[in-house]
Amino acid sequence: MKKIVLIWMFLAAALAMSAQEVRLSLQDCINLSETNNPYIKNTHLDVLAAQAQKKEVFAEYFPRVSFRALGLWSQDYFIDIVLGPELGELVRSSEAVGFTQSGIHASISLMQPLYAGGRIRTGNKLAKVGIKAAELKHEVNLREKREEIEKMYWEIVALEEKRSTLKHLEELLDTLHKDVLSGMDAGVITESDQMLVKMKQNELKSGKIQLEGGIKLLKMNLFNTIGMGYSFVEELADPMNPYLDEIVLSDRLSALLPPSHYYIPEEEFAAGVTETELLDVMVEAKKLEKKLALGEYLPSVGVGVSYGYANFMNDNFNAVGLATISIPISNWGKGSQRLKRLDYQIQKAANEKEHLTSQLVLQARQLWLNLNVAWEQMKVAEENVALAQKTVYNQLSQFNAGLVPLSDLLMNQTSLFEATENLISKQIAYSNALTAYNGRKAE
Repeated sequence: MKKIVLIWMFLAAALAMSAQEVRLSLQDCINLSETNNPYIKNTHLDVLAAQAQKKEVFAEYFPRVSFRALGLWSQDYFIDIVLGPELGELVRSSEAVGFTQSGIHASISLMQPLYAGGRIRTGNKLAKVGIKAAELKHEVNLREKREEIEKMYWEIVALEEKRSTLKHLEELLDTLHKDVLSGMDAGVITESDQMLVKMKQNELKSGKIQLEGGIKLLKMNLFNTIGMGYSFVEELADPMNPYLDEIVLSDRLSALLPPSHYYIPEEEFAAGVTETELLDVMVEAKKLEKKLALGEYLPSVGVGVSYGYANFMNDNFNAVGLATISIPISNWGKGSQRLKRLDYQIQKAANEKEHLTSQLVLQARQLWLNLNVAWEQMKVAEENVALAQKTVYNQLSQFNAGLVPLSDLLMNQTSLFEATENLISKQIAYSNALTAYNGRKAE
């Protein structure tokens, strides 16, 4: 929590001191999400609820204390109601016994369970398992949200790098347009060539407009997910809600390292998969549920004491000792079928655990293979971009020397743009493969 507060203080201070951009790293976004995302908050509340439930079940170990009070008033004497008016009047005429038309009764009692078929002890164990299950589900939710944020983050970064590429191509076309105008003045280039260049420039402008809209939309989606405030209108921005375009994602796709940097042994990979431990917990929970159900068909024993006061006939204080034993009989047939049903659920959970365990090594190898394939494809795409850039610059010199037609130069500029788009696509694919691999390895 302190880390999140420091992040917000840094953002606010950065905007308060200047109008410069606010920079967010991927880790900043993940930290903000863990504090602000409602789904992560809810799974944390599930953990707190499980902890409260354990305390609730633990209270079953202690005696139950209760207080009861009763007050009565009758139009006739109670003895008259029981024996009839005539006989009651005869009995009341005796001074040996006192009678009344009203009275109160109050008592306090304490009951201590001695044995409840093992349900109290099993219930506490089950509550402890519930806490572990809630914590594991919270970890799974954190991982899933982290993967979601990483994918959104890198997609935005990729589009921002595409924007840089478009700016570079725009500069090339502006230079080419100037050369074409000079060529027209010299009479060596026709007006149709100038129109071709202008069409390419307009096509590039249209792409930039569409790209800017896409970046804004993805950034808004990311910031809503991590719970970060922003302003869509520059004039309405403030330190806690900076202008959308002034929030810059600082990490770059070029900073991604090769697969060898992220490798982890398969055994450690399998041990770090949270779902495996969660299935272990589910199997244990099913076993405890069966024990809990079995306890309902076993005897229950308890002892207690009650102390009370009554003045219906005479003032009377009295203490009573209690002992109870309960043996269910009629539900044994139903209970045996219930226990069978729970046995099937235990076996089902065990089968799921066994299947997942057998797939973990295969999953580790598959994710590692996907990571390496994505890396190699990205390196090939980088080489294609370098070749396309070299071709364009060479042909630009040849065009200025009158050795190649304008159409060939424009065609190769288009090839450069396509090669760059393909590189960005491969970079995103590698970042996604890395997210999938890192998300399932041990922390």
